[in-house]
Amino acid sequence: MSMTTDNTNQTGPDVVIIEDVSKRFVMRRDNSLKERIVTLGRRGRAHQEVFDSLKHVSVRIPAGTSIGLMGPNGSGKSTLLKIIGGIIDPSEGRVLRRGRLAALLELGAGFHPDLSGRDNVYLNASILGLSKEETDAQFDSIVAFSEIGDFIDTQVKFYSSGMYVRLAFAVAVHTDPDILLVDEVLAVGDEAFQRKCMDKIRQFQREGRTIILVSHSASQVMDVCDQGVVLRNGEVAFVGSAADATKIHREILEGKRKRSAEGESSDVERKISAIRAVRVLNAAGELTKDVRPGDDIIVQIDVDHSNPHDEWYTTFSIDTPTGQQVFGTGARRLGGSHQPVGAGVTTVEYLIPRITFGGGQYFVNADVLDADQRRLDVLWQATHFFVPVDDRLSGTVYAEARLVDPSDR
Repeated sequence: MSMTTDNTNQTGPDVVIIEDVSKRFVMRRDNSLKERIVTLGRRGRAHQEVFDSLKHVSVRIPAGTSIGLMGPNGSGKSTLLKIIGGIIDPSEGRVLRRGRLAALLELGAGFHPDLSGRDNVYLNASILGLSKEETDAQFDSIVAFSEIGDFIDTQVKFYSSGMYVRLAFAVAVHTDPDILLVDEVLAVGDEAFQRKCMDKIRQFQREGRTIILVSHSASQVMDVCDQGVVLRNGEVAFVGSAADATKIHREILEGKRKRSAEGESSDVERKISAIRAVRVLNAAGELTKDVRPGDDIIVQIDVDHSNPHDEWYTTFSIDTPTGQQVFGTGARRLGGSHQPVGAGVTTVEYLIPRITFGGGQYFVNADVLDADQRRLDVLWQATHFFVPVDDRLSGTVYAEARLVDPSDR
């Protein structure tokens, strides 16, 4: 399947046009020279496999857009980014680009390990299109941004991964790019440098530059990007707002997790007590996936006991897509235990009145414990719900806020 973005509201021309792009890799299984000679002698291809990393992908990216590429591992995100950057060519289709492009795709890409940081600045900058005179003018600023001045004349093979990233990013952002491609390599840097990179990316956004970001972090995509593209098995599964893209991405991952869990169902059958289902209901007792701040919700948990229990407990927690817990509780924390039960399925419910979650997607985890607080079963990301994004707010907590006029005090 291929999809194209709706450009009816774009403010500028398309700077990247991806037209029906496919990428096919041939993987050889004959690892030795002898095996290859035997294969050629037999005129066979028994030791080759074809892998379609991308299949007929079509996307148009307007100038000034910040777009996140998302998808499970192996979905083709990094391959697409490399094709956009001209690092590799598509097997079919074409990519049209307008303006100067800088790419930060792999740790130390474009660096020679035996050269010093200084020499690699000039090498990398020339690869990205800067002349020696332009690099001379930017050199001090590049070194200051990278914060490795004491090691600029040291061979980069002695650099830590964080130093690699800092220098590579510093060079990329000082080439005055119209389009910046960023893979998840930024996750290697420390927190302070990640904030510095984000500040630079926001500056680029204010200047109307185009950012294309590959990330598994839904919160990062929602924080940085206004649009999102979700890939699945090399095809475009969704193109639209960043909030909707993160929702689709998590649903794809959840489907993958469920299929894996179904394959382990025989293990579940042997458990003393197993969580069979977790649901989120609205105040009317109806299943819901969409919840608004101020709503009452009910978390409903089905537990299948193989034996009777006089004393047992459940707990549940609510997480963000990045795994940050925003709420958690359970029967024991609330001052009691569940009623004695016989063998079979029983359902427990927790009411959360007037929720105050900020916009985004949330996942519900649940577990069941015996009388001694030993975990009998746990079900991670058992279900999810979505709180509409309010452009006036950010974060995981919803709260009303307004500007205060000093004259009102």
